[in-house]
Amino acid sequence: MKRALITGITGQDGSYLADLLLDKGYEVFGLVRRSSTLNFERIQHIQDRLRLIPGDLLDQNSLLEAVRTSRPDEIYNLAAQSFVQTSWNQPVLTGEFTALGVTRLLEAARVMAPEARFYQASSSEMFGNAVETPQRETTPYAPRSPYGVAKVYGHYIAVNYRESYGMYTSSGILFNHESPRRGLEFVTRKITDGAARIKLGLGKQLRLGNLDAKRDWGFAGEFVEAMWQMLQLDKPQDFVIATEQTHTVRDFAKLAFETVDLRWEDHVVVDSEFVRPAEVNELIGDCSRARAAFGWRARVLLPQLVETMVRADLERLRR
Repeated sequence: MKRALITGITGQDGSYLADLLLDKGYEVFGLVRRSSTLNFERIQHIQDRLRLIPGDLLDQNSLLEAVRTSRPDEIYNLAAQSFVQTSWNQPVLTGEFTALGVTRLLEAARVMAPEARFYQASSSEMFGNAVETPQRETTPYAPRSPYGVAKVYGHYIAVNYRESYGMYTSSGILFNHESPRRGLEFVTRKITDGAARIKLGLGKQLRLGNLDAKRDWGFAGEFVEAMWQMLQLDKPQDFVIATEQTHTVRDFAKLAFETVDLRWEDHVVVDSEFVRPAEVNELIGDCSRARAAFGWRARVLLPQLVETMVRADLERLRR
């Protein structure tokens, strides 16, 4: 039985990855921070099949102990301060978690499990306002937020450990990926939850920022498959994972309100409070390297994704 350690297991990606690995017969360990407000909602259905280990990306000793205890064949580092908007308000904390936290975990792996295969969650936000479209693994990074900057550090430190110590480290440069498990603070879930609330008479308006920002949105449940596939290859490598289609925030809102038979224009209000200090205008990925290496291709595209999220929010709110 293979053993995997997942940081960020209580998040969207971590919970879907845990589902996948359990289905494949893995023994799954999850790193969880000691907190008075731990939220296990996303892993509640599998919690009795997981081994949760206390630890924190800010604390080196806890990471050493977590790796020693789990003796993993694979480590998936999905934990981060992952909300871009928050990274301007908490830039130092974002750096500690999203950048230096990667180094602490890599160092724990180097000392305690140097043969383990290591997955680093990189991000399309590293590209910023990219110099080429679509973005691929060779596109230069030009991050436009503290989060993006921190992710660039995390990406390169994983490359550094691969090249310096011969460790198996692969980074997935994942473009935006959503699901009904997405946090309510993210714009996509804010839209689907808002449309559902308005449909049920629980609200009247949805306040959003830049409606013209374009993103490449896929389904988190199938993006985690790519994480696992990367670590099954003979040699470590970095891969862009994306749907290769781009849509605006406006498109997303239109689809969400159409799902509940409403006109988005009647309810969406642009509010400057939600406009980023530095916007990334367009992101769209080219995943031809992943397609050649392990047959990656997105199956769930935006219309199906939005409808799934809206219907899940309607069901949750009715309950």
